[in-house]
Amino acid sequence: MLRLGFPVIGVSDLPRAVRFWTAAVNLVASDEWASDGWRTLVHADGSGRALGLMTSESPIEPYPRIHLDLVVDTAAEQRAEVLRLKELGATDVGWDRYPPKPDFVVLADPDGNRFCVVDLSNAPSGS
Repeated sequence: MLRLGFPVIGVSDLPRAVRFWTAAVNLVASDEWASDGWRTLVHADGSGRALGLMTSESPIEPYPRIHLDLVVDTAAEQRAEVLRLKELGATDVGWDRYPPKPDFVVLADPDGNRFCVVDLSNAPSGS
């Protein structure tokens, strides 16, 4: 039976991406399927695979159709996590498509891949 696996992010610098994503969302690099072009990241609690990192030469999409949402419960947590992620190497994205009252902040990982930090207390689904 077909099952949904886990998201995979294309990166240009695999060791740097492993350092960023393991620290960003408390994951652990696994030796499963490890190669020069692939790393599987698993949940630190041992509950399974979470994210794949694969070397890629594809250009960054300025408006990706698929991206990761990292979620927090409050605006204060969002501000703190955005600062922490920037300290880990994330950067601000000059996002020109924010709605009037955004519940998300768009950042880029060290490879330039866009992702969002979403405040669930302000999200439309949290209303």
